[in-house]
Amino acid sequence: MNIKLITVGKLKEKYLKEGIAEYRKRISRFSKFEMIELPDEKTPENASEVQNQQIMSKEAMRINAKIGPRDYVIVLAIEGKQLPSEKFSEKLADITVSGYSNITFIIGGSLGLDKHIKERADMKVSFGLLTLPHQLMRLVLVEQIYRAFMIQQGSPYHK
Repeated sequence: MNIKLITVGKLKEKYLKEGIAEYRKRISRFSKFEMIELPDEKTPENASEVQNQQIMSKEAMRINAKIGPRDYVIVLAIEGKQLPSEKFSEKLADITVSGYSNITFIIGGSLGLDKHIKERADMKVSFGLLTLPHQLMRLVLVEQIYRAFMIQQGSPYHK
C-alpha cells in the first residue's frame, strides 16, 4: 500500500515536524508514505467570498495535479464522517482489499477545500467539530494512520 498526504501550506513549527517525522518512520514498516506540501495562496485581509473561492480554486488545481487517477481519495473536512480509531483502521484495511493500492489524504489550507476536491473525494473524514490548526491536523492524521496499522496488527499501542 502507498499512502500520500497532500497538504496546502508549509509546515513551520519544529515540534510538529519532529512529531510527523517520528510517525512517518513508524508507518514505513507497513507502507510507503509520501508527504506533498503545496504552496498556499496569499489571502488578503477581509477577502470577499469571491476572492476566497478564487483562492481555493487555485489551490485545488495544485492538489488535482498530485492526485493519481486510481487513488482512493480521503479529504479531511468538517462535514465529513467521524470515525473511532477502530473503524478508521477497518476502513483503511477495506480500501486495500477493494483493489486500491494508493490512498491519498488531503488537508486543505486555511480557507478549506474547493468543492471540486470534495466532489472528487471517495470519502470525507472529520476529526470532530473542534477547529484545529491545519499544521497540527497533519500530526494528528499521521498518528491516526500509524494507530490504524497498529490496530490491524493487534498491538497494545491502541490501548
